[in-house]
Amino acid sequence: MTRTLIVEADGGSRGNPGPAGYGAVVLDPETGEALAEAAEFIGTATNNVAEYKGLVAGLRAARALDPQARIRVRMDSKLVVEQMSGRWKIKHPDMKPLAAEAGAVFPPDQVTYEWIPRAQNKHADRLANEAMDAGKIGRQWEPGNSTAALATAAAPARSAAARAADEAVATAEDNASAAAPSVGWGPDLGPPATLVLLRHGETPLTPEKRFSGSGGTDPALSAAGRRQAEATAAALAARGTIQAVVSSPLRRCRETAGAVAERLGLEVRIEEGLRETDFGAWEGLTFAEVRERHPEDLDAWLGSAKVAPTGGGESFATVARRVAVARDKLLARYAGRTVLVVTHVTPVKTLVRLALGAPPESLFRMELSAASLSVVAYYADGNASVRLLNDTSHLR
Repeated sequence: MTRTLIVEADGGSRGNPGPAGYGAVVLDPETGEALAEAAEFIGTATNNVAEYKGLVAGLRAARALDPQARIRVRMDSKLVVEQMSGRWKIKHPDMKPLAAEAGAVFPPDQVTYEWIPRAQNKHADRLANEAMDAGKIGRQWEPGNSTAALATAAAPARSAAARAADEAVATAEDNASAAAPSVGWGPDLGPPATLVLLRHGETPLTPEKRFSGSGGTDPALSAAGRRQAEATAAALAARGTIQAVVSSPLRRCRETAGAVAERLGLEVRIEEGLRETDFGAWEGLTFAEVRERHPEDLDAWLGSAKVAPTGGGESFATVARRVAVARDKLLARYAGRTVLVVTHVTPVKTLVRLALGAPPESLFRMELSAASLSVVAYYADGNASVRLLNDTSHLR
């Protein structure tokens, strides 16, 4: 079976032309995992040159992983996407050799091009900013460069004026001038959509550390869990910031959400995508029992987000896809509002992981207690900020 890889690429110029850099990432389409990254400061250049160089770098990184793969290129440059798809002619002399270079990396029938909004291209955008910031201080880009990471928040790869210039180039094939991005933390994007993530209270299975997902007995809260729900409700009522309550359909979450909603005078909205992982044949078992009964399956599950538990359960990759869909629905419905989301261990960790751009294995490196609170804010430009993780102070 032919493998598919996603290439996301971006480039920017602070001045157009001005100090420029590109970024590219190769993603696994099933898990969203970053398989390879590339970024470089290229000196003085235009936005369009930087974007094309980012495309070339991304395609080469994908070829290094699998020269036979089918490639889906996703970029927020309408110019590059339309020109590489053959719908727009390439007339500008600076673009022609770069387009030819990109077209030679893979056979044309292995590559498709898709335009995406800038908010969906933030990984490559971040890498481009890191490269430009590193170049500003005379360094080449390196993964995890702290100065570059700071610059990611400081300025977008391209200003709105530069984006407008791209469209002018597309029609007139002329690199029009554009204003440099403003210095500082960017424009006021308005209040973010803030998801206050509450793991449900304890059930009888919780202190025994048994697998309890969406394919098991759907246990109710224990007496301890009900006390935790009431304590959480009191704390959230005192803060006075929650504007809506959304819950997983499973009973333990509905009971926890109900306690909070009653205190706040709100209704509970159910979101199916927030349910816990289906752990298949492992439901109700402890980790030690699974290790004893299904040792090879457990090792495979711990080693890959694509592996499902024994007996038809869900992989973490599958859960991540449906949780991301649920997240996007919530962000569209509750833009600029603060929402309590009552759910489970895996969905909470997944939302945090996706907000951080962390790899799937980070799920095993987060602690999440019963009735704990975590918070992620989502801004209008597509960026997210993790504000809190596993807070249990309201239970003390």
